[in-house]
Amino acid sequence: MLTDQFFDDTHRLLRESVRRFVERDVLPYIDEWEEAEEFPLELYKKAGDAGFLGIGYPEELGGNGGDQFHRVVFSEEIMRAGSGGLAAGLGSHDIGIPPIVRLGSQALKEKVVPPVLRGEKVAALAITEPGGGSDVANLQTRAVREGDRYRLNGSKTFITSGCRADFYTVGVRTGGEGFGGISLIMVEKGTPGFSVGKKFKKMGWRCSDTAELFFDDCMVPAENLIGGENQGFAAIMGNFQSERLMLSIMANMTARLALEQSLAYVREREAFGRPVAKFQVTRHKLADMATMLQASEALTYQVADAMNKGKSVIREVSMAKNFATDCSDKLTYQAVQLFGGMGFMQECMVERLYRDNRILSLGGGTREIMNEIISKQMGL
Repeated sequence: MLTDQFFDDTHRLLRESVRRFVERDVLPYIDEWEEAEEFPLELYKKAGDAGFLGIGYPEELGGNGGDQFHRVVFSEEIMRAGSGGLAAGLGSHDIGIPPIVRLGSQALKEKVVPPVLRGEKVAALAITEPGGGSDVANLQTRAVREGDRYRLNGSKTFITSGCRADFYTVGVRTGGEGFGGISLIMVEKGTPGFSVGKKFKKMGWRCSDTAELFFDDCMVPAENLIGGENQGFAAIMGNFQSERLMLSIMANMTARLALEQSLAYVREREAFGRPVAKFQVTRHKLADMATMLQASEALTYQVADAMNKGKSVIREVSMAKNFATDCSDKLTYQAVQLFGGMGFMQECMVERLYRDNRILSLGGGTREIMNEIISKQMGL
């Protein structure tokens, strides 16, 4: 494949290991978890014991090191279960703890990161607010310093792992209006004044829990501040770059599964006395799907490679996310069309792929926000 250049033997060994994990510990149960709208907490521990949660994190905090492509491999293989919700829930620490790893005090790092990477605790990121959506610079949850504590008031919504998390990296306003008044602070489950709303029922990503969070005179120790006061916006934006890369990977894998399912189906499904694959319109549709997917994967891997080399990819990762989600939009739609009525049934994987796909162009910044970023980077 044209993308083999990005992967070495360590990536291939990891791929085999994660694939065995999925086949043994996930695939036999994934339909049941989707129906129950949650997966067991024990899966975090199994993934932690296997070293998967520590990919990309420093060894001194319990991680296993590795580069962007080790993270890519893990995400791709977890997505082979055909559940975006599983990948999002199991990987919520990858958006929850990076700011702590980069900017937190040593005491905060040691408290939060090792147990999360072992799978003993769950971490989440809490930025989005009911009235804000992608408008991060205008978030309203307020944190006021009172001696050695901060008093938090406000709410967050659409928080992945919101119900089950133990540690929350929360975006708060400690200063004036706009991006210059934002900070990050870690809030622990059970803190007085902090509560979690009921689990949302969603179109897709059903086996991940998503919730609203409430802060009502919630008193948080000042040492839980992540980095400097009023310096949180840059940390949030930096975090978004990795999140957008992973969403691109999820979109590409959603598209790949849709393509693979479609190829298998049209070879065995017959219409008018011959396999559906023998019709030119079907072959050309699948050729277009494969071409778009290969282009999307190539762009995404190029962005991951640039991130590996420490390059700024603000524009490029936004492009990759938009292109990948456009690709998954098209391929999941066409997969359902190729499957016909069967593609509308919940017993069919492409039905789940179609539903799960819809969040990908919304999460981590909407398609419209990505285009704003791209245009600004072009000097417009």
